[in-house]
Amino acid sequence: MPPALPKPTIPATPQVADAGALGRAVRAQRLAAGLRIDDAAALCGVSVTVLSRLENAASGVTTKSLFKVLDGLGLTLLILDKLEISQVLATLSRQARK
Repeated sequence: MPPALPKPTIPATPQVADAGALGRAVRAQRLAAGLRIDDAAALCGVSVTVLSRLENAASGVTTKSLFKVLDGLGLTLLILDKLEISQVLATLSRQARK
């Protein structure tokens, strides 16, 4: 049985502007949990190929699979107005320091 997932930490910038940044965030969370890619894929209910493609920003990953991986790794997707991102990041930074 895979280990319990750690509470996700707020990276230096949680902003994901492209598929590469999303893949790096997913991989970082998987590694922080101490999960091998095959264990994480099984935990998330996707194939190793799908998880690898997501982590490497390759094409062919459905939104359904993306959300299964995010949920399985304890992550979530938040949609923000581009004009508000600086304010949101500043608020997150203040909250992390408390």
